[in-house]
Amino acid sequence: MTVEEALKQLESLGSEKVRAMNTKNGAHENQFGVKMGDIRAIANKIKADHALGLALWDTGNIEAQLLAMLVMKPKLLSVGELDRLVHGVNYSWVADWFSSYILKDHPQKEELREAWMNSDYPWAARAGWSLTAGRVTRNPEGIDVPALLDRIETEMPHAPSAAQWTMNTTLAQIGIHFPELRARALAIGEKLGIYRDYPVSKGCTSPFAPIWINEMVKRQVQ
Repeated sequence: MTVEEALKQLESLGSEKVRAMNTKNGAHENQFGVKMGDIRAIANKIKADHALGLALWDTGNIEAQLLAMLVMKPKLLSVGELDRLVHGVNYSWVADWFSSYILKDHPQKEELREAWMNSDYPWAARAGWSLTAGRVTRNPEGIDVPALLDRIETEMPHAPSAAQWTMNTTLAQIGIHFPELRARALAIGEKLGIYRDYPVSKGCTSPFAPIWINEMVKRQVQ
C-alpha cells in the first residue's frame, strides 16, 4: 500500500461526528475523523511496513500517524529518528500511542528521557515525563525520586497542559509506589489542585493525584 492509497482509504472512513469529537478534545484540522477500530483494521491488512509508517507519519495527519505507529518497527528507529518523530506529535491520542507503541519497549529510550523532560516542546516534555513515570513504577534504581517531587511541585503549575498530564502521572506513581514519600506526594497534589475537578465517567478513577493515589493504595491492601 502506498501513502496515497492509505490516505484515500482513511479519508473514505472519516465521519463528521468523530472529527467533531476529536476537535473538542484538542485535535488540529489535519484529520479525517476515523474510528480507532477502522485504523486498526487497515493496519491488520498492511501488517508491518516500516518505510510506509515513516512516510505516513510525515503527512502530519492524525489518523495517518496513528496508522503509522501500528505498522512501524520501533526497534529500527534510531535515537535521532525518535527525537524527530516526537517533535511531530501535537495531539494527545497520538502522544499516548507514541509512548505505548513506539517508546515503551525501545532499547534506547533512556537516552532521550531526561532531555525530553527539559524540552520546550510540550509534547516532547510529555513523552519524557511519561517515560519517567514508567521508570518510577518499574525500574526506579538510579533516579532521585525526591528531586522529581521538587520539580513537579515547582514546575507543574506552569507547565503546558500536554506536559502536565504525564507530570501528574509521575506524581501519582511516586505516591503509589513509594510509601515513604506518599504523604509528600499527597500534599503536593492537594496544594496544586490540578485535575481536582476533572470530569470522569462512572466507575473510573479521577486523575486528581490524591484521589488516584489513595484509590490505588487501597486496592493494594485489599
